[in-house]
Amino acid sequence: MPGFRKVARIRVLGMDGEVQDLQKKVAEVEVFAEDLLLARHDLVECDRSRNGNREALSAMRRQAKTSRSSVVLPGVSRGDADKCRTCGDYDGTTHVWYMAPGSDVFLRRPFHSVHTQLEQEQVSLDQRAKTLQGVVKEKTLQLSNVGALADRIAPGLVKSIVTLKDN
Repeated sequence: MPGFRKVARIRVLGMDGEVQDLQKKVAEVEVFAEDLLLARHDLVECDRSRNGNREALSAMRRQAKTSRSSVVLPGVSRGDADKCRTCGDYDGTTHVWYMAPGSDVFLRRPFHSVHTQLEQEQVSLDQRAKTLQGVVKEKTLQLSNVGALADRIAPGLVKSIVTLKDN
């Protein structure tokens, strides 16, 4: 029986190494999954900001009775250089109340400067959302490469979806 104890002890030591390897792999998957969840959370918050900003711009266009943005697209003629496309015939110097970004403070500023600021912010939020979508794709691919998504989605399929480019 003394030989049996020695074999059992060796097998237990071998399993400890396997357990440590498994713990390392699980920790690695948890780090990738946490990064993915944080990126998704940031993307959701960015989308909320974009939607709120879009709603504010729509309300301002309704108030001015116009339906166009003052952001001029390339190749589109602007018409009157003096007239803002969003303000239209509306007096752009009329003051409006709006909530300052990132705070709970209301400010009163001219209509034209508020909608110009909102449109610039909308462009930057669109760029940030596009960047965050790329980060989510990258994190999903990393998670798939370590085999965490293999039971649900084939790694080749995830790779083909993640490498798609929007034109």
